[in-house]
Amino acid sequence: MDTGLKLLFMCIGIAVLIYFVFGSKRGLVIFELHFKNGRLDKHKGKVPEKFMREARQLAKHNKMTGTVRAEKSGDVRLHISANVSDDLTQQLRNLFPFELYDIKSVDHSRNTG
Repeated sequence: MDTGLKLLFMCIGIAVLIYFVFGSKRGLVIFELHFKNGRLDKHKGKVPEKFMREARQLAKHNKMTGTVRAEKSGDVRLHISANVSDDLTQQLRNLFPFELYDIKSVDHSRNTG
């Protein structure tokens, strides 16, 4: 009985450790867009209107199939699926308004003149 209890606690400890090491890699998902053959198949989250319009136009022109996801973990990162070409990936990154998600730092020091 004593050995079984120790084994149970070790298994629980290992499971918790694995969860914290591997489970917390992703940040908060801001939005996710799924394109299939140039058409927006589904989306979730709040997408900036201008980016949505331009990304749909770019996907339609290039018959893109893949996923575009924005995550916030400290700063905002744009993840684009690997089956999208490098040129199209760069064009999408250029369209994305990173400045909307930048944290504005406030300077509370007093200016002495």
